Amino acid sequence: MTKETAEHAIVFTDGACLGNPGPGGYAAVVTIEGKEQIIIGRDPSTTNNKMEMTAAIKALEAVPHSTPIIIHSDSQYVIKGATQWLRGWKAKGWRKADGKPVLNQDLWLQLDGLISGRKITWQWVKGHAGHEQNERVDGLADTEAQMAAMAIGFTGRSR
Repeated sequence: MTKETAEHAIVFTDGACLGNPGPGGYAAVVTIEGKEQIIIGRDPSTTNNKMEMTAAIKALEAVPHSTPIIIHSDSQYVIKGATQWLRGWKAKGWRKADGKPVLNQDLWLQLDGLISGRKITWQWVKGHAGHEQNERVDGLADTEAQMAAMAIGFTGRSR
């Protein structure tokens, strides 16, 4: 066990959507002190960004508040939203720079509450580039999206 894994929760997240919107899935792998937890779920009608955010939310819910976290994601939307845009959106009454309402405000409010007062390091991982853990959560999320699609008889395009 490395010093990093002994002192932090290590998290990998991903979301998938068949069509956008369409049936989707999310996945997170949370490792704390060498113990791994896999978190998965699906939604019959969603967007890719919602699934990316839901993966991060579910992972944060699974980690004790006092435990520092390193979250790896291939979603610039989630990472930039959490680290750069969130403060400005709140200051502007949940409006973007162009004055339009922030999309997925309900999820951003949830995420904001979960990251408040925590020590979190956000790490971007290039998607579909062979990173073992990113590929793993991508496969889990895609399987969930496929299962959501089968449950509703979705025959639309795949991602």
